Amino acid sequence: MAPRYEVHPTVAAVTARIVEKSRHTRADYLRRMDAARDSGAGRAKLSCANWAHAFAGQTIADKLTSMDGSKPNLGIVTAYNDMLSAHQPFERFPDVVRKAVREVGATAQVAGGTPAMCDGVTQGRPGMELSLFSRDVIAMSTGVALTHDAFDAALMLGVCDKIVPGLFMGALAFGHLPVVFAPAGPMPSGIPNAEKARVRAEYAQNKVDRQTLLESEIGSYHSPGTCTFYGTANSNQMMMELAGLHMPSTAFVHPDTGLRDALTAAAAKRAVELARSGGCRMADVISEKSIVNAIVALLATGGSTNHAIHLVAMARAAGVLIDWTDMDELSSVTPLLARVYPNGSADVNAFQAAGGVAFIARELAQAGNIHSDVVTIMGQGIEPYFQEPSMVDGELVWRDGVTESLDLDILRPASNPFDKEGGLRLVKGDLGRAVIKISAVKPENRIVEAPAAVFETQEDALQAFKDGKLYRDVVVVLRFQGPKANGMPELHSLSPALSIIQDKGFKVAFVTDGRMSGASGKTPAAIHVSPEALAGGPLAHVKDGDIIRLDPEAGVLTTVGVDGLTDRPAATRTPAIAQGSSWGYGRELFGAFRHVVTTAEQGATVCFALPSDSEGNGHDDTPPNPNFVDRTVDA
Repeated sequence: MAPRYEVHPTVAAVTARIVEKSRHTRADYLRRMDAARDSGAGRAKLSCANWAHAFAGQTIADKLTSMDGSKPNLGIVTAYNDMLSAHQPFERFPDVVRKAVREVGATAQVAGGTPAMCDGVTQGRPGMELSLFSRDVIAMSTGVALTHDAFDAALMLGVCDKIVPGLFMGALAFGHLPVVFAPAGPMPSGIPNAEKARVRAEYAQNKVDRQTLLESEIGSYHSPGTCTFYGTANSNQMMMELAGLHMPSTAFVHPDTGLRDALTAAAAKRAVELARSGGCRMADVISEKSIVNAIVALLATGGSTNHAIHLVAMARAAGVLIDWTDMDELSSVTPLLARVYPNGSADVNAFQAAGGVAFIARELAQAGNIHSDVVTIMGQGIEPYFQEPSMVDGELVWRDGVTESLDLDILRPASNPFDKEGGLRLVKGDLGRAVIKISAVKPENRIVEAPAAVFETQEDALQAFKDGKLYRDVVVVLRFQGPKANGMPELHSLSPALSIIQDKGFKVAFVTDGRMSGASGKTPAAIHVSPEALAGGPLAHVKDGDIIRLDPEAGVLTTVGVDGLTDRPAATRTPAIAQGSSWGYGRELFGAFRHVVTTAEQGATVCFALPSDSEGNGHDDTPPNPNFVDRTVDA
């Protein structure tokens, strides 16, 4: 009998609250998944003609296996393209999977593909206007792939930013099936992250030329595999591990290695095994407790703030309702156990070498910060995730992970954390509700009270920096960047400029209804401000020179000495196309999204809408959103 660890009282209380407010939506979701399961295996329901169509393009051997009628068929949903280094390895994964499942008397087919755009390529470019919404397109395309109803289990191949959340949401619509996620792993380490940041800062100040910058970037992003900083992509992998959807310690094994291929084959065989046993369907693996575990894993490692949006939408796809208040309360009792760039100088390869995910899982479980009594694809309990894989004489074997960190500058035990609280805070006040990631912000830089400099475009803010207008104590306010306004693009291009101002000794903060990259963090940034300016949010009423106070220690985001903020006339956004902006790639497509998208705190989602505040989303200090459109999908 595996040990069970006493859960921290705050973790237990937050989980109980989530269970209660999700009572109806979760029950409805499980009812639908039960009905789908009880209708029988997909292959048994298809007519002979349907089944013949499904296997017409397969090998003779696979056709003969499929004709048996009792052999599982595994559906692969892949985010492969060879433009993204993280997804390029997926080109050969289907062959690895097919070979593996044939060894256990099953078949596998690529059910479909999903788009996978890279914020690293579109950063600061017009293409970012579709970046966040690509998550919902990925969710829908995952549903399209699996809707053939010819599969007994599914394997998700994806790594980066919106791709894993989208695969997660789409797969939950088929949560009556076992679903396993198989990543590709990070690229080997390139130049040190501190060196990369130095060159970026010097380029922003015109101290080095573009060729020097390009050589530095190529030295960082240099081979197949995930980028090695701890941004949204690698945060995805941490969450999938602690949510119980990976084979243990799969996240940070390099691609194009024997161990990676063995783990991919093992993931495929595990999915087939679960299909045969009828156990560990995704609807059971993803529960209120596993969602809490994923949140805590993110907080304990200083993960990406993008998940303040993604996790809300991901949980809702399983009928689980969470919000920023839940995340904030969990953060208040979650020890910060990791320092990985941008929260430190090490990359994910050094993190893995120091003890990695297995160490994090054990420490959080033993400290009571996560639930150990959960269902995972490995069965009952979180304990398998304390193990690590290795190859011994050509065979995949599992061993216990290290019980002590091998580098205390990167990874620490819960008894001696980098910080007694996690990396995410909720801030609120007369400017709305927002989140801030403080794990990478030095304590002396966290609290800022300074005059506002208000902008409507990232380009205008950058130009003001280049013109020397921001070298002072300042709160840079960038509004009309929310999901309804322009798709909520990442604003990471501002990070070097803000860092330079801070390094000059000035107090600087950033406040926006948009979002920053998962790689951001050195300067305090209150992001995802809700409600957004275009939806009548208070940011639309802020003027240049207004004093703004950002205090994540006290949970405050407010103006100082401004009476009747919202009584002022609201600023009107100047359409970007009228400004001569290059904004506009996919503008016709974006128009189809912007009128149905929910708020940032509601997940900024199109596919799976949340209840409005008046229906109870866990907090009562934000007025109901008059622009809410219910687009809940009956999966």
